[in-house]
Amino acid sequence: MPRSTVSNTLSNALFKGVILLVVTVPLLATLLAIRLLWLRAVHPTDLVLLAVMYAFIAFGVTVGYHRMLTHRSFRPHPAVKLVLLILGSMAFEGPALEWAATHTKHHAQSDREGDPHSPVEGFFHAHIGWIFRDSTADPKVYARHLMSDKIVMFVSRTFLLWALLSLAIPFAVGGLLGGWPGALTGLLWGGLVRMFLTHHVTWSVNSVCHTFGRRMFETVDRSRNEWVVGLLAFGEGWHNNHHAFPRSAFHGLRWWQFDFSGYLIWALERLGLVTDVYRIPPALLARQAAKAKSLAVPATADAAEEVA
Repeated sequence: MPRSTVSNTLSNALFKGVILLVVTVPLLATLLAIRLLWLRAVHPTDLVLLAVMYAFIAFGVTVGYHRMLTHRSFRPHPAVKLVLLILGSMAFEGPALEWAATHTKHHAQSDREGDPHSPVEGFFHAHIGWIFRDSTADPKVYARHLMSDKIVMFVSRTFLLWALLSLAIPFAVGGLLGGWPGALTGLLWGGLVRMFLTHHVTWSVNSVCHTFGRRMFETVDRSRNEWVVGLLAFGEGWHNNHHAFPRSAFHGLRWWQFDFSGYLIWALERLGLVTDVYRIPPALLARQAAKAKSLAVPATADAAEEVA
């Protein structure tokens, strides 16, 4: 066997091994956390750390990686851009450049051959199986414009630092407040359990929101709106809305479609920290809504299969 082939095989095996650890360790930690919770070995500090770390890092993914970087839904102040990308890196979902390229490829080939994570190949594949395949997108093809962005490239190259910092912070805070026991439970809840929740909520947008839910708009893919994911993913669950209007900074298009990421973007705009926030022109929104109504888009997931 040629030396290059052996090297590639070992590299691929190492990559899959690392991915397996990133997926299974938080799962095992969550099971441990549930056991400790059942035995009442959990403190309010642990749950506060979990909530705070989850919220900040989720915004890093939804507002930073997704709406800002991939879809250019608004123009941020450089400091805001740096902070959002660092928070997104803390999610352990890959460097900013690769994340944006993969998501761009998803939109370009949504639910067709070449889509990195479509449930067309099975629900499990869309949720988690895809990350074990060589399905990453080439940034030179799907995110070439970002390769000249100094902030994006800096954060991407230092990805591991920020990812590990997301574990070090709850460990340190827990230790300051509760000694070694507090440090360990802080790492457990604010680090590993938070990682488990962040991963599976993000992956649910790929799997659940292309399988279950309602369709407000006619699109060429299987995207759907699912309110539970909308709540947990800070607005990302209004996925059919997003696929109908990918560049929109706001995914919740009705007053009852809570979109915490959209609220944050609105607040940052008010503070002058972001500009050029893209909003759907009313005429375009009305036209798309009328089109969907005329086609009588089914509301249920099963019926939606007929028009997807």
